[in-house]
Amino acid sequence: MSTPAKLVLDGVRKEFRVRGERDSFTALEDVSLELTEGEFLVLVGPSGSGKSTLLDLLGGLSKPSGGQLLLDGRPITGPGLDRGIVFQQYALLPWRTARGNIEFGLEAKGIRRRERRSIAEHYLELVGLNGFGDRYPHELSGGMKQRVAIARSLAFDPEVLLMDEPFAALDAQTRETLQDELLRIWRSTGKTILFITHGIDEAVYLGQRVAVLTSRPGRIKAIVDIDLERREDPDPAEDTDIRSSERFREIRHHIWTLLQSEVARVEQLGGVATAEQGPDGRAAHV
Repeated sequence: MSTPAKLVLDGVRKEFRVRGERDSFTALEDVSLELTEGEFLVLVGPSGSGKSTLLDLLGGLSKPSGGQLLLDGRPITGPGLDRGIVFQQYALLPWRTARGNIEFGLEAKGIRRRERRSIAEHYLELVGLNGFGDRYPHELSGGMKQRVAIARSLAFDPEVLLMDEPFAALDAQTRETLQDELLRIWRSTGKTILFITHGIDEAVYLGQRVAVLTSRPGRIKAIVDIDLERREDPDPAEDTDIRSSERFREIRHHIWTLLQSEVARVEQLGGVATAEQGPDGRAAHV
């Protein structure tokens, strides 16, 4: 008996009108994808492939031009507390403490003050910020701000966590640390996560599956299963460095190869892409 889908994208299309012209351009075309409950799926694609557009649709921040998006079998028609969103920019309220930012969504749910405080403290501890609840955003590092943003999105107990390149602005060491933290949090909460990134290494390290988008209009080109041993190990502290393993390199090369032709199309159309290192050391653009 198959597991019912938690999140469904069925033939999703998104067109945008060109200002001052009759024509429109298509950002996404016939995107179909299913996530099961508790799955960690990563989405990669060339610049302009519609990754962030897709997240806006899932977040209810815009509406599709065709197709449908379903969460637990119900259409997504607008923003809602059943979805938590973490952006690249932390989007914290500067006049609120870390604890106050985490409590923000709880207030919208009408949860009483004492219970809000208890929930916020739990999630501060979950993201490794125990003792930092009274700090304001300007008193926190970039990595700490992103931890607060993750805690805020988890605190109101959403059905799905949507993450749009949340670690892209961080230095390499902080980024790898937060990747490990996110995997730990995912294991402990069992949340369904859709994670968008332009980094192939990050996609392979985090995802159970990686969905590869084509260049514009974005379509699902392939879905790659990530069969790394670490996925079965509940204690990340015991993991070896899987990034240097042969299997990691094989999967990375496969995804990079899938993206190569899409990057070439972007460049032929005059697009600008973000540089990533290919498996042979040359620049790929993802």
